[in-house]
Amino acid sequence: MTFTGTIGKICMFPLRAIIKASVALGISPNTLTLIGVLINCAAGVALAHNRFVLAGVIMICANIFDFIDGKVAYITGQQSEFGAFWDSTLDRFSDLALFTGLIWLYARIGRTDYVLITTLTLIFAIMTSYARARAECLIEKCKVGFMERPERIVLFMIGAFTNRMAGILWVILVLSILSVANRIHYTYLALNNKPMPSGAFARAFFWRDERTTIPYDLWVIAILAFVWLTPPDWLNDPTAAGQPGLLEWILSKT
Repeated sequence: MTFTGTIGKICMFPLRAIIKASVALGISPNTLTLIGVLINCAAGVALAHNRFVLAGVIMICANIFDFIDGKVAYITGQQSEFGAFWDSTLDRFSDLALFTGLIWLYARIGRTDYVLITTLTLIFAIMTSYARARAECLIEKCKVGFMERPERIVLFMIGAFTNRMAGILWVILVLSILSVANRIHYTYLALNNKPMPSGAFARAFFWRDERTTIPYDLWVIAILAFVWLTPPDWLNDPTAAGQPGLLEWILSKT
């Protein structure tokens, strides 16, 4: 049992009840997907208005729908090629909503440096998904690279709740660039029947391990340590001085 695996099992307890309720009510999986996107748009609006804690709460609600739609489709036998296309397409709108909210915020407070950083992060986040989709038109599977959409969303929520959004953006940007490079390299090797990289360095930076494994946990711990231990001033964080984290927000309400 790994650290991330334990968290996943704990989170599944309330999600099972929500899945059962959705099945009992006969809600279409495609409708669940659409609801999740609309709620994520609200999270983007909250980010644009510097309401990070509120945005984090909204993102949790949105991604409940994003998670359960596939489970409901499986249970009810409503899986389809269009459903997979619909889910993948609307996921991109969810990503765009969150990044656009941050770009709006940084533009409004005159921080052109973080407008650029967020825009670059958006570009490489979208390219991570595009590279896999395009690769899988040529090869059977291209699920390499650490920074996939679930990791991005969880990091967004952590950034919102801890008021460490600058650190989160740097992590997503760097690991998204690496993920795109991984997928290009992997596709090249697969198409030309060349051997995959081996060794400790390749294990860490040419990412092919599954989630909830020990190597995955080590990367997660390293990321969380960087985000939490790096002082916001070092990253010239534009919102850290005026935006409380979750603990400060709770204490301000008591």
